[in-house]
Amino acid sequence: MKSRPLNTFTLKLVEKLKKAPIAFEEFLDELKQNKERFFDSPELEFELLLTNGFPLEIENDKVYLKTTRTLIEEQTFCIVDIETNGSQVSKGHQIIEIGAVKLKGGQIIDKFESLVYAKSIPEYIQEVTNITPEMLEDAPTLKAVLKEFKLFLEDDVFVAHDIKFDYNFVSNSFKKYDLGVLENRKLCTINLAKRTIKAEKYGLGFLKELLHINIENHHRAYSDALSTAYLLKEAFSRLDSSIKTVEDLIYFSKNANPVMPKVKADNGKKKEKRKEEE
Repeated sequence: MKSRPLNTFTLKLVEKLKKAPIAFEEFLDELKQNKERFFDSPELEFELLLTNGFPLEIENDKVYLKTTRTLIEEQTFCIVDIETNGSQVSKGHQIIEIGAVKLKGGQIIDKFESLVYAKSIPEYIQEVTNITPEMLEDAPTLKAVLKEFKLFLEDDVFVAHDIKFDYNFVSNSFKKYDLGVLENRKLCTINLAKRTIKAEKYGLGFLKELLHINIENHHRAYSDALSTAYLLKEAFSRLDSSIKTVEDLIYFSKNANPVMPKVKADNGKKKEKRKEEE
């Protein structure tokens, strides 16, 4: 299957669906208006959205965004981490390891882990990850791993520590191999941690130490995904009871005030406000 171009169309659909469900026929009309749609048939375009992980469901001839109705404790979250041999798919860089765990109701219910064949790995990445070219010689191809991972992911919420990199890299990799694109709802644990956990820094290594998450092999995909899952559980435990649905959670992670206020800088130095003695 060929992939369609990334665009803002589905983002607009999400915003509409967050406000209210849309009648199925009206939804199909919306799909017809998408100038970058892959199929002429809106019914096939609807199926493509589902295949790409857009969490839609039909009830009483209305289309709902699942995450507006699904409670946090009932949602399956797929926590993902990847190791790559560079930063851009467009420049020929690729995933060399992918790890993921599924979390639902506070319990880990499934996992995914695979090295990926690659011809080369820069030395500095070998030093950080301890992944060597020899380890990848008999690993499955990237396309094979991506196909398997897409089936594993389904339409779960895609979670990562620094969501922008992992989500976009995986989506662009899907696109490169004609496997569609990611349309899953997504959640960044850096953003969520900043709104639930008081910390001086929000890198995964620092938060693991702060929260006593004792998982070794930092900078390996599965270990980092597992660590992020425990971080997510900790963040959940600190949420206000008013945050009930998955969409409540996503909104909170992006818009709530951080628990640690930003420190203003003046010429590179921390600027502290002091009361003046009169």
